[in-house]
Amino acid sequence: MKTIIEPFKIKSVEPINFTTREERENILIEAGYNPFMIKSEDIIIDLLTDSGTSAMSAKQWAGIMDGDESYAGSKSFFRFESKVKEITGKKFIIPTHQGRAAEKILFSILGGPGKYFPNNSHFDTTRANIEFTGAEAYDLLTEVGKHPEIRADFKGNMDVEALEKFIKEKGSENIPLVMLTVTNNSGGGQPVSMQNIKEVRKVCDKYGLPLFLDACRFAENAYFIKLREKGYENKSVKEIAQEMFSYADGATMSAKKDALVNIGGFLAMNDETLAMNARNLLIVTEGFPTYGGLAGRDLEAIAQGLEEVLQESYLQYRIKSTEYLGNKLLDAGVPILEPPGGHAIYLDAKRFTPDIPPHQFPGQSIVAALYLEGGVRSVEIGSVMFGKTDKATGEFIPPPMELVRLAIPRRVYTQSHIDYLAEVIIEVYKKRDKLKGFEIVYEAPMLRHFTAKFKPID
Repeated sequence: MKTIIEPFKIKSVEPINFTTREERENILIEAGYNPFMIKSEDIIIDLLTDSGTSAMSAKQWAGIMDGDESYAGSKSFFRFESKVKEITGKKFIIPTHQGRAAEKILFSILGGPGKYFPNNSHFDTTRANIEFTGAEAYDLLTEVGKHPEIRADFKGNMDVEALEKFIKEKGSENIPLVMLTVTNNSGGGQPVSMQNIKEVRKVCDKYGLPLFLDACRFAENAYFIKLREKGYENKSVKEIAQEMFSYADGATMSAKKDALVNIGGFLAMNDETLAMNARNLLIVTEGFPTYGGLAGRDLEAIAQGLEEVLQESYLQYRIKSTEYLGNKLLDAGVPILEPPGGHAIYLDAKRFTPDIPPHQFPGQSIVAALYLEGGVRSVEIGSVMFGKTDKATGEFIPPPMELVRLAIPRRVYTQSHIDYLAEVIIEVYKKRDKLKGFEIVYEAPMLRHFTAKFKPID
């Protein structure tokens, strides 16, 4: 059939508050033109993030009722641990309240001044947790991944030659680990091939370095491998995911993505000493090792979500529904990062608003326009999130791409919501000549995009 229907039935609903354009104008001004500062009740379609915004299944809700809230030795922890071990194959599983908590623990132990962490593309909290320790985060994205208009199967890959060059320049003794983000969020939700994972593993082995996966969207990545990589078309998504993890020494995960829950995460690893140090820090900052900042009911929901996310009927729907939105936009001439990713559509702000220079934040202009036009909340992934100013020269250094991410919550919106969304985006694109740049009037010293305030440039 041509129509990809949702592989679920709706059992509970939440009302949407339909704001007027006039109301949204005032809301934008009060929020300093920052979507993070807008109340959720004032949003019609919320695509700020796919993290923690999923709709849980009946079995997940049943698991919540069955959660064991014992402080230590909870049966819910052992179900959670068993499921994570089954997928990752790792010996030591450490629960955390979300992905950035796992990152905080890992990089607090391994980071520090003089340390370097290469990745295909760090996302914002990963980079922040590395830099907070005094270490440096480097992105080594494959060249094709930096060109939104070019289609390729695995644009999330790491540049393996650049990785080896980087290791030689910085010294392997100064690189605690190499990381791969699957799928590559900052790179447009693009997948990483199994071949690339193997090649990165080979380089890590050559220089004695551990390899970790940022595994937030591991199931979506595994499904892309099944669809696009020769030799994997007849393997199950679970088998592909297990092979992906087999090449890694450890992983961090925000369960708020591909575990289909509203809170939770974990650290997984094989190194016993690192696990001991991580658990000690966990006890100080998160909680006892069998709950790690989570309620037992959350651990139950994660375990069930990890089962459901590997169902191919769900993944087919997930990937196809995102592709459906991308194709509608492409048919209308809207420039997006191609091909459509797994969890989001990324508008290419450079081509969308070519007259707005990077230091005037073209992505932020589009974000504001989408909310004003149709109550759609999105997020800029460009010079607001990743731009820097050279301390010596004062020159503004933009990132390679200026993107607007439309992250689609899992199992939340129907096709009619997506059709409405496409109409809003297309309408903004038709009026793109009227869009203005922005300047920052307030910013925090780190992760400024969360709380910054803007004003339009006249």
